[in-house]
Amino acid sequence: MEEADPGRWAMLAVLCASLLLVAMDATILNVALPSLIDDLEPNALEQLWIIDIYGLVLGGLLVTTGAISDRYGRKLLFLCGIVVFGFASVVAATSGTTWQLIGGRVLLGIGGAMIMPSTLSLIRNIFADARERTLAIGIWAAVAGAGAAIGPLVGGVLVEEYGWSAAFWVNLPVVVATVLAGLWLLPEFKDAGHGPPDLVGALLSVVGVVSLAWGIKHLAKGSPTGWDYAVFLCGILALALFARRQLGLADPLLDVRLFRNRAFTAAALAILMAMLAIGAALFLISLWLQYVHGYSPSEAGLRTLPAALAMLVGSLLTPWLMERIGVRALMALGLGGVVAGFLVLALSPEPTEYGHIAAVLITLGLGDGLAMTTSSSVLVSSVPAERAGQAGAVSETNYELGVGLGVALLGSVHGAVYASHMAGQPAVARESIGGAYELSLTQGEGVLDAARAAFDSALTTTAYVSVAIVATVTVLVVWLVPHGFKVTSAGH
Repeated sequence: MEEADPGRWAMLAVLCASLLLVAMDATILNVALPSLIDDLEPNALEQLWIIDIYGLVLGGLLVTTGAISDRYGRKLLFLCGIVVFGFASVVAATSGTTWQLIGGRVLLGIGGAMIMPSTLSLIRNIFADARERTLAIGIWAAVAGAGAAIGPLVGGVLVEEYGWSAAFWVNLPVVVATVLAGLWLLPEFKDAGHGPPDLVGALLSVVGVVSLAWGIKHLAKGSPTGWDYAVFLCGILALALFARRQLGLADPLLDVRLFRNRAFTAAALAILMAMLAIGAALFLISLWLQYVHGYSPSEAGLRTLPAALAMLVGSLLTPWLMERIGVRALMALGLGGVVAGFLVLALSPEPTEYGHIAAVLITLGLGDGLAMTTSSSVLVSSVPAERAGQAGAVSETNYELGVGLGVALLGSVHGAVYASHMAGQPAVARESIGGAYELSLTQGEGVLDAARAAFDSALTTTAYVSVAIVATVTVLVVWLVPHGFKVTSAGH
């Protein structure tokens, strides 16, 4: 692709439109959950699955779909993924049962996994000029992060006007426009010299990621069974076997030796932690805004907008800051902002007011924007150019796993603490604040008042847990990044 091709920015717009769609779907249902609960009546565990199965499936498949795009064509896989995403949106939007909706979310995850690896690898091919490519990657990271943050706003407006299914119908116009524009604008790229993809390795990676996430979800929820421990250990074993198998292959799905590079490992950890934080925070805060403060879905979505705006600012400031304070300091600053955001939440007096929540969202958003964009640049620059596609798969896997695990882990911690505060209340009210709300419609406001206090208190406890987790990883990331490490020109 020629450096001066006038269509390159239009191509980036097509790629970012699809990425925005995939990113938004990770969080768009957060504010739709109360409406969806009223309609489909899922239990607490099903509610968590509806929210995070999308990210878990997407994250589990990214390594495999990244390898497929390298072998058979990045444009081809990208366009097929958009079509699958559109079909899955129809399945989800027409759901009459909880399990049809979960199935639709699984299909959305599969479509998203076909789309995401192609975006970063196509950007590398389309932008020949190193400075332009770095800017394009910054815009890509900003869209990825902001997409997750504006999901609740878009979802809120649509749900209030048209019902929860509108959160899926909205995908279709973007899908049609992206397919048509992609067919016309995007070039095709394949990497020569690859053999067929390692199907056994692909199976191990999917089983490993999904089993590990399932195990974390159930262990965090409390009162785990022997089956929960077995699934968790199965995930660890499958990922260990995957890593061992990849080490023995001449053409692996993922060259796990990349993790010997300290900066690469630090960046992967930072992306996982940044998205875990924002995914969990947006999920819990969206519920808090609606159930504790009684905002409508669109009002709740509007009140999460500071996170998206702050994330956009953080992402766009990153290239300028990276030149002035360096990669190591900027990654520490970004993750430190995430820690500070949770600390503000933890120290907020109860009952928590929206002013404190707005400060939390701004601080989290800025920190996430800085950490995500810096880490994406580090991943691309710290590996050989021929491995950049795999670096992109690692980036996107951790992005999606972060959102899914944030909801699974911190959402489960919050649920367990909430249930402990609701001891003595009816079982349906102990299960979730949504259950308490339904019960209050027939039995009065007393149970809902107790649930609101319990939810608020559980939010404080969960914030302290989040501070401990993110602060520990921040120290590890700073230790891993070599002193004076610089981001080179996007893989050169």
